[in-house]
Amino acid sequence: MRKIKITRNPYLLFLPFLLLYVGFILVIQKNTLWGDEIRHFDQASNILKGFFSSSSDHIEIRNGPGYPLLLVPFLLLHLPLVFAKLLNAFFLYLSVVFLFKTLQRFTSFRIALLFGLFWGCYYNSLDFISYLYSETFAAFLVSLVMLLLVKSFSPDGSTNSKRYVFLSGICMGYLVLTKLIFGYVIMVLLIAVGLLWIIKRSAVNYKRSLAILLLAMATVAPYLVYTYHETGRVFYWGTSGGDNMYYMSSPYENEYGNWFSGTMLGADSTSNSQNRDHELAAKSLGDFIPGTLDSIKAHHLKNYQEVYKFKGAERDDAFKRIVYKNIKAHPVKFVKNCVSNIGRILFNFPYSYSAQKPGTLARLPLNGAIVLLTLFCLVPTFLNWRRISYPVRLILFISLIYFGGSIFGSAETRMFTVIVPFLLLWIAYIIQRTVKVKLKFDDSMNEEHPLI
Repeated sequence: MRKIKITRNPYLLFLPFLLLYVGFILVIQKNTLWGDEIRHFDQASNILKGFFSSSSDHIEIRNGPGYPLLLVPFLLLHLPLVFAKLLNAFFLYLSVVFLFKTLQRFTSFRIALLFGLFWGCYYNSLDFISYLYSETFAAFLVSLVMLLLVKSFSPDGSTNSKRYVFLSGICMGYLVLTKLIFGYVIMVLLIAVGLLWIIKRSAVNYKRSLAILLLAMATVAPYLVYTYHETGRVFYWGTSGGDNMYYMSSPYENEYGNWFSGTMLGADSTSNSQNRDHELAAKSLGDFIPGTLDSIKAHHLKNYQEVYKFKGAERDDAFKRIVYKNIKAHPVKFVKNCVSNIGRILFNFPYSYSAQKPGTLARLPLNGAIVLLTLFCLVPTFLNWRRISYPVRLILFISLIYFGGSIFGSAETRMFTVIVPFLLLWIAYIIQRTVKVKLKFDDSMNEEHPLI
């Protein structure tokens, strides 16, 4: 039986998701800025003025220019915020399409459709779809990079595959500019793939991988030149690393490593953006138990006051010195905080000083399924490693490095959402080759105990 035409066109097949996302944004969104939206909006405004960081005397680089650049046209045309937010609906919809198109290269139509629907219905991705946050755009780039990588390693080495190598490198570089943690991922991969290529120079896959990674580094080179000019540091991705790790090194037993804003403590009031962050952070304390702010101040205000005497990269260094000191003095507590961080990445739990919420249970079904399927797929992956398609192995490596790196910095569920398409490709690939489901009983089997 031939499939109807709509199943041959994934853009039509998954079109209902686009309508769903657009409707969701129109109903939920508010014509105001909140949290990271403020920083992204300010950075887009700065780009129009010819610079990126907060100010010339206070270099603060908490994220790359990838997402703020996307907002520049909306600011330039003075469009309402809702138009920029509606762009997230298209990004999420296209990520579903790109995942499906990638899966079709390795799996049956049914499995590709099942996993495409899973990602389309992955409601964790709706958390910030109505905000000017970078996660939805990053998930789109992850899905696009995944499709391009798979096309890059076509066995015939055709001109098309070379074109996809180029596009993969450019898109991977822009992913780094959107989520700076992928910069560290690329650097680790460059070292690993470079060593493998030196050992096996005849391996075409390693050569293509190096080409893609070098193109990605070339794409982010202007940004690294900028950070070097501003800080004097080579391969310096941002000034927020120490701040992000600070609470992960907290030695206090009733703290689990989730991040709190220093401006919330009143440690700094040097910019309008930070003042607004302070107001928003203070409002967010409604999610925590009474006395939270007092406890945080008692534990951390002294450190913050010392650290905030510095600016930019020097402040980052000061945070890192405290992090190193805390980890050295309390290594077991740091490990406990890392375990708690895994819980936050996957299930949004636990948070320091936080009241229990029934909404936390909503994280269990989807991410719980991914965790269980991941555990199942580890064994066949290990046993059949050399027989797994090279791009799938590469994508799995990227996911592992990204996830492993995220554990050591205070993270949330939205950080995990970004790489879900990568994981779904790998899981679907393994299931296609290992699992056979029979819904009907085998009549040839004799029943020793017939039903009564």
